[in-house]
Amino acid sequence: MSVGLFVTKPVEPSPHVDAGEPVEGSLQGEASLKRTLTATQLVLLGIGAVIGAGIFVLTGHAAAAHAGPAIVLSFVFAGVACAFAGLCYAEFAALLPVSGSAYSYSYATLGEIVAWFIGWNLVLEYLFAASTVAVGWSSYFNSFLGSFGMALPASLATAPLNVVDGKLVHTGGFFNLPAVAIVAAVATIGYYGIKQSAVANAVIVTIKVVVILMFVAFSIQYVNPDNWVPFIPENEGPGRFGYDGIVRGAAVVFFAYIGFDAVSTAAGEAKNPQRDMPIGILGSLAICTVVYIIVSAVLTGMMPYGLLGTPKPVATALEAYPALTWLKHIVELGAIAGLSSVILVMLMGQPRIFFSMAQDGLIPKMFAKVHPKHHTPHVGTIFVGVVAALLAGFLPISFLGDLVSMGTLLAFATVSAGVLILRKTQPNLPRPFRVPFAIIICPLGVLTCLYLFWQPFAENWVVMTGWTFIGFVIYGLYGYRHSRLRRQG
Repeated sequence: MSVGLFVTKPVEPSPHVDAGEPVEGSLQGEASLKRTLTATQLVLLGIGAVIGAGIFVLTGHAAAAHAGPAIVLSFVFAGVACAFAGLCYAEFAALLPVSGSAYSYSYATLGEIVAWFIGWNLVLEYLFAASTVAVGWSSYFNSFLGSFGMALPASLATAPLNVVDGKLVHTGGFFNLPAVAIVAAVATIGYYGIKQSAVANAVIVTIKVVVILMFVAFSIQYVNPDNWVPFIPENEGPGRFGYDGIVRGAAVVFFAYIGFDAVSTAAGEAKNPQRDMPIGILGSLAICTVVYIIVSAVLTGMMPYGLLGTPKPVATALEAYPALTWLKHIVELGAIAGLSSVILVMLMGQPRIFFSMAQDGLIPKMFAKVHPKHHTPHVGTIFVGVVAALLAGFLPISFLGDLVSMGTLLAFATVSAGVLILRKTQPNLPRPFRVPFAIIICPLGVLTCLYLFWQPFAENWVVMTGWTFIGFVIYGLYGYRHSRLRRQG
């Protein structure tokens, strides 16, 4: 039985493909995913997913509660960990340009049971991330409406449940209507096509990048270097400032970086994946890291870091300067657009992971159905949209956010290990992109991701254990018996 559990999927180098030519085989003559995405669109997909919650929501919380002005170092730490993993993703994405992301890579290197474990964790990364960001989107949207006296009542803009001392308690709210609405709208875009989704994402990315540049350009004159002293506040306990706080802050803002993984889920729809996937992954990661460092430095320089612990830290910093009130409204619009693009990319990624898992027989084959006209995994898109809307409507952002980071870190660590394993087991495979100094980079990717997972999230291990148990029950009852690879064997 152990041999069956760790059976690996054969790896074959993918041919160079042209636009519109499908590489992934269709199921029983069904329509397949269509290759329409360029390198520029892949970079924009990555930026669309990465720049959003990190700047508009998480930066202030991480600075106020954990790192202080050294939140800049937290972003550097998280960015370095992602760079190690990003290089590994780039090698896999060029070698195996398919839609399953870390799931597909694990299946080819570590075996079916590990692939299932990673695929189950990717549900945390994408499905829960979409819900988490939707809750943040709701806060900015309602705040913007409030500027014109049109804010929704709390009962319709607040989740009915919250986590207090590890227990779910009722907040008095009914459900988070704006969060549900944005998920429904974005899922509809995803249903009608990857091309339409990419175009919508490009427009949104342009808007939010312009807004961020405006924030930096007009706010930098209000930066007071005294607010950066001490740059690393004295440690006040576990995860509270000092070096420990920088690491905890890195784990919090790591949520912001998960988007570059979403680029790899679109590999099956890239025009020239061997060339474009590394550009999309590493290009978006580099651009976003620089942007995060600059914005976090300006934020902590504008006002004392202890005052930034709000759900809308950029708007909070601007509120302290009446001359920038006009910019605050623009930033709120930028946040609404920015968070929308994150939700868009997350809701594009999860159905495509389900698509790959269904093709392998590990989940019901309905998730592998492709719309004959729109060439999208439409059943998976509808399912993911409904579940994400329910999570966003009824659960708080804090509960969802930590689970997202945990699932992502495990996936990144596995991909980093998989590259080195495949180098040993199949050294002669042609690799259009190779991780430089893999013997060093890959282990560092594993260690940094596991370190970030191990330290800050100890209090959530019980939840993670329960999630893992549920996943293996599903695999035991369905995936193990319906695995296409095992049936062929």
